[in-house]
Amino acid sequence: MGTTAHIVPILRRMLQYSHMKNVTIYSTPNCTYCKMTKDFLKEHNVPFTEHDVATDPEQRAKMIEISEQMGVPVTVIDDSVIVGLDKAMISELLGIKG
Repeated sequence: MGTTAHIVPILRRMLQYSHMKNVTIYSTPNCTYCKMTKDFLKEHNVPFTEHDVATDPEQRAKMIEISEQMGVPVTVIDDSVIVGLDKAMISELLGIKG
């Protein structure tokens, strides 16, 4: 007779993600602040889409249009644009406590 106890944590994560905002990061492979931003999101179990603007000219152009500059990382949370590493702003926009 099997147990379904392992399903509860999975369902909790699914519910958490269903309320999450859309997060996109424009980054480059050797950018320290890009890595720190991605690590911060991973620590808080925030799913995100990543675009490598060093190898993808279309996404680089989109990033420049969105942020009006060429520096990375650029983090887009729904309609909010964050240039650089700003854990306080990311936390505020995503409702991350502590």
